[in-house]
Amino acid sequence: MKLSRQLKTDLTGYVFILPNIIGFLLFTLVPMVFSLIISFTDWNYTQGFGNIQWNGGVNFVEMWGDKWFTDSLINTIVFAVTVVPLTAVLALVLAVVIDRFCFARLPIRLAMFMPYISNVVAVAIVWVMMYSPWGPFTRMVQMVGVETPPQWLGDYTWALPAIIIMTIWSGLGYSVMIYTSSISSLPRDVYEAADIDGAGEVTKFFKLTVPFLSPTTFFLVITTFITSFQVFAPIQIMTRGGPGTSTHVLVYYIYTAAFNFYRMGYAASMSWILFVILFTITLVQWRGQKKWVSY
Repeated sequence: MKLSRQLKTDLTGYVFILPNIIGFLLFTLVPMVFSLIISFTDWNYTQGFGNIQWNGGVNFVEMWGDKWFTDSLINTIVFAVTVVPLTAVLALVLAVVIDRFCFARLPIRLAMFMPYISNVVAVAIVWVMMYSPWGPFTRMVQMVGVETPPQWLGDYTWALPAIIIMTIWSGLGYSVMIYTSSISSLPRDVYEAADIDGAGEVTKFFKLTVPFLSPTTFFLVITTFITSFQVFAPIQIMTRGGPGTSTHVLVYYIYTAAFNFYRMGYAASMSWILFVILFTITLVQWRGQKKWVSY
């Protein structure tokens, strides 16, 4: 049987993408389906597959009465709604200041980008030392007159804000780089016309730069929001969810339920709640993208 040229081209393309399809099926789709199945079970995975016990949707009902889950969900929401706007605002201001008023722009941008690409373990350990009783944060608070500064990571009230500060610092460089690339493509003739009309820097920032960068801001807000809901490494390294439930976030509780309490079914049900939240955010992103395109 002689194959047509178009069919040969199609088969060649399918052969090239076949490894990716197989990898997606084995390492993404199959685990997702399996996690959905076990979310309706009680399963201690250390005792093998024979220990799986079907319990219907009990896990999805039980979690809403679980203080650790509700506290973790609240902490995750607080973390996200704090990190996202602060990161976006600071990155936008810094990107504009660097673009318009700094001479060594490239070294400054690279220096700000370094924490984002650095090893998260190393960054977290450095910040643990900075929050220690002899660290710069404690010393700075003492210098302004506070005799008994907070214990930061050991304080129930200050532990989550301390991690939020570290997260904003480490992710700020990425947002600045994205804003910088967008600023470089802004129409300069509009700014020249604003200069002729006597507009000041503040006026141009709010009347021109902010509206022009709205699509970039929307992209960063959505992606940073999704990333914030998936925070895990800083919590694991710096506080392990403590003290109490003050820094317990959703992903960390999923990990704890699965690998510390061996409740794989309960952990899978919580992960699907997280999936629904992130999927909803993604849908909002798609609708927002259509709005910006039409704009």
